[in-house]
Amino acid sequence: MKAKQKPAKHAAAKFTKEELGAMKARVKELKEAATKADEAKAVLAAIAELQPPDRALAKRLHALITASAPVLSPKPWYGMPAYAKDGKIVCFFQSAQKFKTRYATLGFSDEAKLDEGNLWPNAYAVTQLSPADEARIAALVKKAVG
Repeated sequence: MKAKQKPAKHAAAKFTKEELGAMKARVKELKEAATKADEAKAVLAAIAELQPPDRALAKRLHALITASAPVLSPKPWYGMPAYAKDGKIVCFFQSAQKFKTRYATLGFSDEAKLDEGNLWPNAYAVTQLSPADEARIAALVKKAVG
């Protein structure tokens, strides 16, 4: 009869607590990066599915928002493009056609740092984008992220 074999020791026993912690952190980073890349692709896909007038607005807003606040991550939200900081939605686009309204909307959540006194706007109707409108949106987005 063969002698009873000892079970192999777990590979983790060869690493220090600090090394294991670093490996776990790296795995988390890779998962988050994959998730962010997947979410960014999903936002672009959602924009591509919009009807022409809203698609053009959403594409331009996407470019403005990502350029103005690189700290924001594109993330689908209720099937629409949204932009999050630390996983929390800061601003979003709502299609006029999808929601059967007469204009698209650029909205800001309560995470946006747009507070001004006791009353301030948190959504804007968007029908077209002029250079002045784009500058205003860029300023709003920068202010929203703090």
